[in-house]
Amino acid sequence: MAMTVLDRFLELVSFDTRSDEHSGTVPSTPGQKVLGAHLAEELRRLGLADVSMDENGYVMGYLPATKGQEDAPVLGFLSHMDTSPDASGANIKPCIVEYRGGDVPLANGDVISLAAFPFLSRYVGQHLVVTDGTTLLGADDKAGVAEILAACAYLTEHPDIPHGRIAVGFTPDEEIGCGADHFDVKRFGADAAYTVDGGEVGEIEFENFNAASATVEVQGVNIHPGSAKNRMKNAVLMLCEWLNGLPAAETPAHTEGYEGFYHVHSMEGNETHARADLLIRDHDRASFEARKAFLSRLTAYENAVWGDGSFTLTVKDSYYNMKEQILPHMELIENAKAAMRAVGVEPVTVSIRGGTDGARLSFMGLPCPNLGTGGYAFHGPYEHITVEGMDTETAILLELVRLYADRAGDAD
Repeated sequence: MAMTVLDRFLELVSFDTRSDEHSGTVPSTPGQKVLGAHLAEELRRLGLADVSMDENGYVMGYLPATKGQEDAPVLGFLSHMDTSPDASGANIKPCIVEYRGGDVPLANGDVISLAAFPFLSRYVGQHLVVTDGTTLLGADDKAGVAEILAACAYLTEHPDIPHGRIAVGFTPDEEIGCGADHFDVKRFGADAAYTVDGGEVGEIEFENFNAASATVEVQGVNIHPGSAKNRMKNAVLMLCEWLNGLPAAETPAHTEGYEGFYHVHSMEGNETHARADLLIRDHDRASFEARKAFLSRLTAYENAVWGDGSFTLTVKDSYYNMKEQILPHMELIENAKAAMRAVGVEPVTVSIRGGTDGARLSFMGLPCPNLGTGGYAFHGPYEHITVEGMDTETAILLELVRLYADRAGDAD
């Protein structure tokens, strides 16, 4: 019996692929290569050609064009294999729940609250895949991987469906902003491509944050507390002073839409040394650059207070807003809308308060908007996805394949 998209998803989330932003390896964690090897073997089993996983964990494969479609545009689909470092991705215990309304109880006693996630009311009668409350689910982005695999399987099982060459790619380390670092756009060879890495089915995303990561490190001076007066420099308190200099209302909890933010996501330290890691996000490029400049001024100020070299700031850009790269290729958006309407889904274009590999790839010469997967509340224990949404997204991918083949025929 053929695997369903749900079967594939449940298999994929059994792999621990949590990425690690502090790792010095590529990929950042070994579990990603374990999953990559599994996916390469599955692509071969499905009949894809030229399947490979390179030394950095990037998986590629190609579904050959059907007869008469050899000159059709090469259509690419991409998803990432890693899960967020924000929550555990080990020993995920997914549970399938027929949603009847109200809160959704989790195995650990917690609930997915209707008050916190009011959109749940749209899914009464559908089937939710949820966690046990102790890990994330991994729908971001193993749902996208499962949907791409399911679409490839369907095309293999139905060779009468005409299609051009289809390029499939699975990337590591997207969650830490490195997913496109070693991606070979030329080898991938797509004329048009989509990442399948979004939220609600029907969403089309071609605007995203400009993004950077920052680390501030503080060097203190530790003295025995009994004789520390006017001599101790407590790095923990110094770091707190630096953090208090950030605009209090410019955090994820206080912003929405196109508003940017600073997000402190980890801290550690003692009296001698302390550090904090944060994200910088803004849709507007000028505002993004201004945010980075503000952190530099804040660091210079604190060094003037505490002494040169007390604070060290490191900032690394992760990706930029893909909008400027997509606007000359709006046929990608129109084609996605047409595919969605063909399966009864009304499309909606939304800006991403985040990013995808597609943002980086768009600046590398492969304009690559993002499609929803059917998942919600990513990166934590409340993450969930609908089975019906995964089925529908698979149908959208298949409709995109058909649409590109039809338009190639029209061009002839």
